[in-house]
Amino acid sequence: MWQAISKQLSETLLFSYNINEKVKVHGGDINDCYMISDGEQRYFVKTNRREFLPKFDIEAESIRLLHETRTVFVPELILTGKSKEHSFIVLNYIPTKPLDDSKHSYQFGQQLARLHQWGEQKEYGFDSDNYIGTTLQPNKWERKWARFFAEQRIGWQLQLLKEKGIDLVNINDFTQLIQSRLANHQPKPALLHGDLWHGNVANSVFGPICYDPACYWGDRECDIAMTELFEGFQPEFYQGYESILPLDLAYGERKDIYNLYHLLNHYNQFGGHYLEQSEILIKRILSY
Repeated sequence: MWQAISKQLSETLLFSYNINEKVKVHGGDINDCYMISDGEQRYFVKTNRREFLPKFDIEAESIRLLHETRTVFVPELILTGKSKEHSFIVLNYIPTKPLDDSKHSYQFGQQLARLHQWGEQKEYGFDSDNYIGTTLQPNKWERKWARFFAEQRIGWQLQLLKEKGIDLVNINDFTQLIQSRLANHQPKPALLHGDLWHGNVANSVFGPICYDPACYWGDRECDIAMTELFEGFQPEFYQGYESILPLDLAYGERKDIYNLYHLLNHYNQFGGHYLEQSEILIKRILSY
């Protein structure tokens, strides 16, 4: 694998790149992650099985688009590729530390607001389906936000659970309920990071940085809701965001609906206590 990475990096960089240092680093629960160096240039590499390459290619598409917006700072994409048994994505290596100070949290809030203001898209979805973690995320273009989120987010996750033998609710009835709850909400489509928990945001010498996106065009509140689901963001982050793009007063009524998607997805990927958390949220949504 490392020989293939070295060869493909050399072809991309147009100079010979020989890996003489590789250090395994923390990078989440899905991929193996490394810092590699030739003694001068350092890169960040995520590796997985060979059949994982389409996921890396789709991640690369989101990174390119976020970079194009010039709103949030993301790692620079170098290449995606494969060897005989592995696939990989190579990004520039940027040392980071937790985003836990007020100044840079406020700055990232403002950057995210500018991302959500960027672009003029009329529909919800994305040019291709992508992945939220390892779960396929459908992104068929849809004009009605309520239908998009009810069917392609909540309904999709519930169907994946049903295929595992878990029936939390009647899927048709519940997706109709979600659609009715969102029926009067037709926000301007915003380009979302899509997987905005605190583990996908950090601080660097260049300021706040985010990574591991699962982009699509949707309601900007989805990104904000996820920052609250797993917590970890400073109050100044929200202050920075609202200094540019204040939240709707009814956001709190939709937050549970948006976060149910991520709890269901976490159970579909990891199992465990996420099922109980999903059941609690479903009961709360039904009681509104």
